[in-house]
Amino acid sequence: MSEPLIACPAVLALELVPGQAPDRLELTRDEAQELAALMAEDLKALLPGVEASRFAVAGALFDGVELLRPGFPVYATLDELAKRIPRVTTQGGVVAFGTHEGHMPAQPLVPDPRYAGGPMRLVPWVLLAPAELSDDLSQAMERELAAKGEAGPRTADFLMRTLGIRLEHARYLTRDDLLALTCVQYEHVNLAPLWTMLEAALLTPYRDETALGSRGLPLHYSEGRVSVPGIASWFAREGNQGKNAAHELAGTLFELRQYAALLAAHHVPLHLEGDPASSAGYLVEAVAEADPAQPAPQLYAHEAPGLGMAAVTVAQPVPGKARVLAHGYPLEPNALVPLLEALATRYGTDPELHTLGRMLLDEQGALTAPAPALH
Repeated sequence: MSEPLIACPAVLALELVPGQAPDRLELTRDEAQELAALMAEDLKALLPGVEASRFAVAGALFDGVELLRPGFPVYATLDELAKRIPRVTTQGGVVAFGTHEGHMPAQPLVPDPRYAGGPMRLVPWVLLAPAELSDDLSQAMERELAAKGEAGPRTADFLMRTLGIRLEHARYLTRDDLLALTCVQYEHVNLAPLWTMLEAALLTPYRDETALGSRGLPLHYSEGRVSVPGIASWFAREGNQGKNAAHELAGTLFELRQYAALLAAHHVPLHLEGDPASSAGYLVEAVAEADPAQPAPQLYAHEAPGLGMAAVTVAQPVPGKARVLAHGYPLEPNALVPLLEALATRYGTDPELHTLGRMLLDEQGALTAPAPALH
């Protein structure tokens, strides 16, 4: 029975010269093997004794959001594929995965071109170490790569020639280094509460976690998902409304869209408390059921600078005060049409959208809709 191998995951981080973009995101099988051989030589100098471990490289360029997902699917796939190959068939314990006839060997190793525009590209790799060596190797990786993990000139030159790019830096980092770097990046752009949610999803998915957005919106991680309260109800009850409630609510919705986009990129679902459905690019906050004795429900669009259509309210235009049934929040640019279709179907409304040209709030600060005048 073969001894178990412990995975020590890491990346080769490529910092591109501004304005540069790689010709492609995947290497062929032969190119990946050549890159892996060069990287293995770099690591021998950085990590004495590393030859006792198997070295596996994915010949593909990823964004950080693709590598930092619950269960770390890119690394799990790389680990699984590498362990399938008998060591005697690999050159010096080095194995690499690239495209064959245009296809990577497994879907998780295919980079998503939607995330290809960032200034840093990441080549994932893993050392599969015998159990008795894994702790020492992990500690050496954390210590040596952070201090002097610059890739060798032959490795950097191969990447630049093969991918048609110029590099500022090519540096080896552990996956924990990548986590720390991403944490700093998110905190720098005022997204620390979001990182609290992501860190829980990545590292302690079995444990609940809470945080407050920068505008006070509660965030709750549990069982693989992040939830927020009903936005309009929370804002009317506890939101920091200030002197310009509409502006404050628009700011909260802008922040929520940022959270939603990054959670989606990291494959962490976002939903409203009490709603079992995932977001599907939008959230629906149900308030009441339609009263068949009142006028038919209609759709009203709230608009705000920088957000465009910020929210959609479903309401029955009862004279004196509209009867609000629900609010919908588009979180992605292409989510408005499916949101309107979902609201029209659920509430039996005419799909015509009445634009308000502003955020319309009632005296409590809750989203509302215009009401016909009393006669």
